[in-house]
Amino acid sequence: MNAMDRKAYLEKINEVIARGRFKDTWESLSQYRTPEWYRDAKFGIFIHWGVYSVPAFGNEWYSGKMYIQGSREFEHHIKTYGPHKEFGYKDFIPLFTAERFDPEEWAALFREAGARYVVPVAEHHDGFQMYRSDLSEWNAWEKGPRRDVLGELKTACEAENLFFCASSHRVEHWFFMGHGKEFDSDVKEPLRLGDFYWPAMPEPPHYDLFSTPAPTDEFLTDWLLRCCEIVDRYQPRLLYFDWWILHSAVAPYLRKFAAYYYNRAEQEGYEPVLCYKHDAFPFGCATVDVERGQFAECKPYPWQTDTACAYNSWGYTENNRYKDPADILRDFIDIVSKNGCLLLNIGPRADGTITEEDRHILQTIGRWLSVNGEAIYQSRPWRVSAEGPTQIPEGQFTDKISREYTSADVRYTCRGDSIYAFVLRYPDSGSVDFPALGERDASSKPNFHGIIKEITMLGSETPLQWSRDESALHIQAPARDDPSPAVFRVKMA
Repeated sequence: MNAMDRKAYLEKINEVIARGRFKDTWESLSQYRTPEWYRDAKFGIFIHWGVYSVPAFGNEWYSGKMYIQGSREFEHHIKTYGPHKEFGYKDFIPLFTAERFDPEEWAALFREAGARYVVPVAEHHDGFQMYRSDLSEWNAWEKGPRRDVLGELKTACEAENLFFCASSHRVEHWFFMGHGKEFDSDVKEPLRLGDFYWPAMPEPPHYDLFSTPAPTDEFLTDWLLRCCEIVDRYQPRLLYFDWWILHSAVAPYLRKFAAYYYNRAEQEGYEPVLCYKHDAFPFGCATVDVERGQFAECKPYPWQTDTACAYNSWGYTENNRYKDPADILRDFIDIVSKNGCLLLNIGPRADGTITEEDRHILQTIGRWLSVNGEAIYQSRPWRVSAEGPTQIPEGQFTDKISREYTSADVRYTCRGDSIYAFVLRYPDSGSVDFPALGERDASSKPNFHGIIKEITMLGSETPLQWSRDESALHIQAPARDDPSPAVFRVKMA
């Protein structure tokens, strides 16, 4: 590793901000606009892959939970690997060899799935960087795989015309190994800047904005440098942050990073997206993300859902419980109709292979998009986004709540001269109704009062019978026993 001159890098960061359009104030950062490329893309792939894929137990928080006495992970670790003082989390690193990692094969699968952007985790809470770094030796270039995972994925994704992005979950490392100090483990004092487990502070309530001990200037400066290094080395078109950036101590550093990222993107000639959760940014300074959930109603601003193919874990475990791809697809349609994008996570195995379950889900979505993608990509919300009996729960961590969609549950988008109507669960009979497209008198403030030139069902050449009255647009389409969502294009004259 070429050790970085941290002082010189900080001076560079400050110089870029001083000379750039964006300053490290919320007022200046409110100049941010979510770019059109992202609003057009709609679908991205999230990748949680790291050292935690080696134990493949519980979930991707294994690195922290294995040090919590009495937890399932703690007991599993002792039973499987022995006492923590003899085999700690760092001892998984040599086992993380990624011998079957093929970035070109991954990128080809993501393109087949119909994704437009890819977001690998650059660094998770465990503190292991999945990229070449001059700030720490604890990275995939120098240990474990001994490969620049991010760099190889960037090359492969861009060859497939996918936007390369990244995420950082580093800030939670402030406390992530802290429980290891509570008993005889390999998390031992003194811990200093540069140590893998440093700083291992006590775990606070996760949503306490003012918890103490607060992250120090030393830790947050290191966090800032790590984030800026990702920007400078890989030019991610989108950077995603996990939740703990909302802590009050982080705010000055978060402003500085956002200003640096936006200015560097302008220098390099690309339009960046910065995603955050909760209210870590004042509204309008970055792009809102909802974890494992969505909004109940259409929003006037672009937003994102990040969720996973598995219910129980973002990373690979041997007992992952996978979602039905049809359910993911219906939620995807709902999200897009409400001005959102879907970032769907997979968790590869430690050797670099993608599970058959993840692959099946991605390929199923890809097949559907190959027929119906024109109603998704580059689309925008119509004046009505949704109708039907099924209510969508608002907010994060709602993906385990079953949505019993019916043939009356409809979503809408528009693009060019067409309105697209999605039937979320196609009826056996092929008979469908769209109340928002019913005939209206223009004097009564209509939902729709226009001339329909043509109606077709995407993927079908069968002529449709249709009529309109005050209650709805009525369509008789081909009967089928496939309940997957169908899309009708209503073309205007």
